[in-house]
Amino acid sequence: MEKIPLTRAGYTVLDKELKTLKSVERPAVIKAIAEAREHGDLSENAEYHAAREKQSFIEGRIKEVESILGRADVIDTSKLSGAIKFGARVTLLDEDTEEEKTYQIVGEPEADIEQGRLNIKSPLARALIGKEEGDSVEVRTPGGDRAYEILTIVYG
Repeated sequence: MEKIPLTRAGYTVLDKELKTLKSVERPAVIKAIAEAREHGDLSENAEYHAAREKQSFIEGRIKEVESILGRADVIDTSKLSGAIKFGARVTLLDEDTEEEKTYQIVGEPEADIEQGRLNIKSPLARALIGKEEGDSVEVRTPGGDRAYEILTIVYG
């Protein structure tokens, strides 16, 4: 099975989500199903069908998170330095707009572009890997080609 790279923080977030799903969400939906059953005819009981659908979602997410955590390769980014690699927090200067952006290169399960966490498999992250401060990179994006200058690289 393919290992999934995660930062320590990403692993912790997923582990916390799994515990919440198992100890809070799952018991709550089981209770909701039991209450809906008490209302009688299940074929026309919207509360019952909604609770069953939610239960299906929760069980699916539990399996997904357990699979990710089981294959996780937790990388301690505090011991890394040098050229850009997994876990690096990189500040870039968009050479067209002069806008600065900071991203951390993380594993796919913890990626969230709105939070500045860039999927290691994304075109931008792949272009950045191995580069140093001061380097320029060109990236082909769905919105067109973009050029960035690497201002800083921080680990930890």
